[in-house]
Amino acid sequence: MERTQPDPVDEGLRVLLTEPTYAAQVLIVTARMLEMDPAEPMTGRAGGMAMNIATDTVLTPLPQAVRDDSIDRATRVLPDLSGITRGEAALRLRAAAEVLG
Repeated sequence: MERTQPDPVDEGLRVLLTEPTYAAQVLIVTARMLEMDPAEPMTGRAGGMAMNIATDTVLTPLPQAVRDDSIDRATRVLPDLSGITRGEAALRLRAAAEVLG
């Protein structure tokens, strides 16, 4: 008999193997926020605000331990973003997100 519904275990594994980690998602959403004004200079304030929005968006529904671990992992791979535009910062954040998987 042929299945019409995917096996829940197979579906869960597919998601785990194809979706970015929560830490990577935080960096991707941060990059998206910075891309709203790509020509503007990157500042600590702009980066902090973008990161706060990203962490709230991605991590709020998760348990505290997962949020803490994801933030820690994302901040460990943050590249130097000083002296560049927000568009360049977004590119660097996306590259860092790829490292996280």
